[in-house]
Amino acid sequence: MSWNCCESLDMAELRCRKTVVKEGEEEEHQQCESEPCSENFTMDKVSLKEKCSEDTDGATCGVQEKEKEDEEEKDEDKKEEADSQKPSPVKRNRSACRSVMLQSLVKLFFGCLAAVTCGMMYAVYLYTYHERKFWFSSRQELEREITFQGGSGLYYYYYKHMLTAPSFERGIYELMRDNRTVSGQTINAVERLSLYPELITSLLYRITGSQDVIEPVYFYIGVVFGLQAVYVTALFVSSWVMSGTCVAGILAVAWYVINRPDTTKVDYAIPLRDNWALPYFSCQVAALTGFLSNNINSASEMFCYLLMSATTFTFILVWEHSHYVLFIQGLALFLLDSFDLVPSRKMADIHKVYLSSLFLAYVLQFQNPALLSSPLLSLLISSVLARYFQQNMKMGPLVARLMKLFLHFYLCFTTGITFSYVAKRLMPVRESDFILKFLEVKFGLNTTTDFVTNRLLCQECFQTPSQDFFLRLTQASVLPFYLLVLLICLISTLQTIYRRLSGEPMKMNLRLEDGRIGEQPEVIYHVFHTMLFGALAMVFEGYVPKCFRFTCYNLSDMKTNGCHCSHVVFSHRMKYLWTPYVCMFTAFGVCSPELWVTLFRWLRLKSIHPVVLALILSTAVPTIIGFSLWREYFPRVIAELSELQEFYDPDTVELMNWIKTHAPMAAVFAGSPQLLGSVKLCSGWTVTSLPLYSDIDLLRRSEDTYQVYAMRSAEDVYKILSLHKTSYVIIEESLCNELSHTKGCRIKDLLDIANSHVVYDKGEMYSFSKHGRFCHEIKMNYSPYTNYFSRVFWNRSYHVYKVNSVISFQY
Repeated sequence: MSWNCCESLDMAELRCRKTVVKEGEEEEHQQCESEPCSENFTMDKVSLKEKCSEDTDGATCGVQEKEKEDEEEKDEDKKEEADSQKPSPVKRNRSACRSVMLQSLVKLFFGCLAAVTCGMMYAVYLYTYHERKFWFSSRQELEREITFQGGSGLYYYYYKHMLTAPSFERGIYELMRDNRTVSGQTINAVERLSLYPELITSLLYRITGSQDVIEPVYFYIGVVFGLQAVYVTALFVSSWVMSGTCVAGILAVAWYVINRPDTTKVDYAIPLRDNWALPYFSCQVAALTGFLSNNINSASEMFCYLLMSATTFTFILVWEHSHYVLFIQGLALFLLDSFDLVPSRKMADIHKVYLSSLFLAYVLQFQNPALLSSPLLSLLISSVLARYFQQNMKMGPLVARLMKLFLHFYLCFTTGITFSYVAKRLMPVRESDFILKFLEVKFGLNTTTDFVTNRLLCQECFQTPSQDFFLRLTQASVLPFYLLVLLICLISTLQTIYRRLSGEPMKMNLRLEDGRIGEQPEVIYHVFHTMLFGALAMVFEGYVPKCFRFTCYNLSDMKTNGCHCSHVVFSHRMKYLWTPYVCMFTAFGVCSPELWVTLFRWLRLKSIHPVVLALILSTAVPTIIGFSLWREYFPRVIAELSELQEFYDPDTVELMNWIKTHAPMAAVFAGSPQLLGSVKLCSGWTVTSLPLYSDIDLLRRSEDTYQVYAMRSAEDVYKILSLHKTSYVIIEESLCNELSHTKGCRIKDLLDIANSHVVYDKGEMYSFSKHGRFCHEIKMNYSPYTNYFSRVFWNRSYHVYKVNSVISFQY
C-alpha cells in the first residue's frame, strides 16, 4: 500500500507537462490532465506524503521519493536543454522567409544579368553585321552617307545640321523655321519630321564631350543599336515575367534574332522613326505586363506604373504613327476591362497614363491636331462615358450581363465615332480623310484613280501575306508552337470570361495545380494583343524581295534587279510589330508549367501527375528547341558576321559629287523622293519633295515630280517643275525602264491611270496619249524638249537636266 501511494504521487506529478502556445503568444503555461494539477495540488501532495509515512517506514519511502525527484529533475533538465536547442515557430518562419527572399534575389540578379547580356550581345551583333555589310569604317564620308537611303538619309541630315549649328538653341531655331529643305516653303522640321530623336542625340553628343572620342556617325548608329538592345531586353523581361523563368527570355531573344528579316528593319534602314520608337513600346509592354500581374507588391507596381508612363509618353513623342499602335493596345485593354478581367483601379491608372501622355505630346509636338482626333483619344473618352452610364454593368445573371455588355460595346462605338467626327470638324485633319479613303479602296468599298492612293496600295506592305513569310516562321519552329500556345491560352481565356459573366469571382492567388493559365490578367492581355496585331499583320503584311534587302542601296543596280527603294522606305508594316511578340509569347508558353498543367487538366491524365509532367515538359521542350536552333542557325549567324559584302555604288557617288561641285547654292532639285533624301543629306541643297508618307502635301508634290515618267508634253512638265521653282530634274533609269513589277503597279502605270492615259481593250490595259513618255523623249535631244531642258550630267543610272529659266525655241 505504501509503494502504491508513492507511485500514485509520482504518476500525478508526471501527468503535468509544458506546452507552448501558437504564434502570437510568448508565455508558457502548465497543463495537467488530472486533478492534482489544480490549485490544491500542494496540499494533496502533503497529505499523500503523510499517509505514506503512517503506513510504512518513513526512511524507505523518503529514499525512494528522493530518488524519484532526482530522476525527474534530470529529465526536466534534458528536456529544457533540447527545447533550447530547437528554434521556436516564429524563428522558423523568419528563417524560411529569409531563405525564400535570398532565393528570389539570386534569381532576380541572374535573370537581370541574362537579360542585359542578351541585349548587349544583340547590339554587338548588329554593329558587326552593319560593318561587314557596308565596309563602313573603310568608307569615305560621302559613301557612308549614301548608305542612309531615302527617309533615313533625311533624318541623319538634320542630326548633322544640329552638330554644325553654333549652339544647340540656334540649331533648334533654324529647324523650326527651315526654308532650305522644301522649295517655296518654310516648314517646322521638328514638327513635320518628328525630329526629337535627332535633337536628343545631338544634345547628348555635345554635353558628353564625345567630339574628341567618336565620330558623329558612329555615335548616331551606336545610339540606335543601343535602343535595339533595350528592345531585346524588354522582350526578354516580358517573357520572363509571364513564365517565371529566364529560359523563356533567352528563347524569345533567340527567335527574335533568327527571324531578323521579319522582326526589325534596323539592319538596312537605321534612322527610321520606328527603329527609334519600337524599343520604347517594348519597354511599355513589359511594364504593362508586370503592372497587370496579380502577384506583384506595391513597390514593384509603382515602378511598373512609372516606367509605363515614361515610355508611353516617349513612344508618342518620337513616332507620328504611335497613337495608332496604342489604339490597338487600348482595344485589348478595353476588352479586359469589359469582361471584368482586371481590377478597375488598374484600368483607371492606365487611362491616366494614356491621357497624360497624349496631353504632353500634344504640347511638345506644337499642338498636333492629329493627336486630338486620334482613335486612341476617342476610345478613352467613349469607354469612360459608357462606364459612367453603366454603373452596374458587371452585376446580374449571365443573360443580363451579356445584354449590358452588348449595350456597352454599342455605346463605346457610337460615342467614339461621334467624338472623332466632331474633332475632325473643329480641327480639320486632311490626313485622316486620306486614310479613310485609302481604307475604303483597300477593302474594296470604293475605287479610285488617285495616284497617291494607288501607289500606296501597290506597296508590298499592303499586299496579302506571302508564303515565304509563313515558311520562315515555320522553319524557325516559331509558328507551330505559337499556334499551340495561342489555342490553349485562348480557350482558357474564354473559360475565364464565361466564369466571370456567370458571377464567379476571379482567383487572385492561383496555384500551379489549378491549371488556369487564362486567369492571369497579363496572359489574357497578351492573348488579345497578339490576336489584334496578328489580324492587322495578316491584312497588311507583305514580303521584302531579295533585291530590296540586299542590293536596294546600290542604286546603280536597280536597272538590272528591277527594284525600287520606295518599297523599302514605306514599310511601316504591322509584321514588325507583331512578329517580335510572337517570339516572346511563344517562348513564354513553351516554358510555362501553368500552360502545360492547363492542357493536361483538360486531357485528364491519370497515368502520371499533371504537375510532374508539366514541370518536365516546361524544361525539356525549351531545351530541345534551343539545341535545334543552336545547331541549325548558329553557323548561319556566324557566317553572316564573317562574310564581307561588297558595297559599291559609283553612279550615285558620281552624281552627288557633281551636285556638290557644280550646282549653285540656290539650286532646287526635283526627282523621286527617295533620291532627293540622299541629295539633301549629301549636299544640303533644296529639294521639291521629301520621302515622307504621313504628309499629304508632300505626297502631292511627289506626284508632280513623278510626271517626268508620264506621257506628258514638254510644256506640261516644264510648267509643273517651274511651279515648284525647280532648277534641276534628275531622271532615273530604274524608274523610266521599270519592267519587273506587275503591270498596273509601276510608277508609269499609276501615272497613266491618274492622267487618264489608259485604254482597256478585251480585259487588257494599254497606255495611250498623243505625247510620248517624257523620260524617253527627252533623251532624244530634239525640240521642243531642248527648248525647256538642257542636259548637264549623265551616267549609267542618272540623267540630270537643267530647267531653262529662259526658253529658247528651236525648230
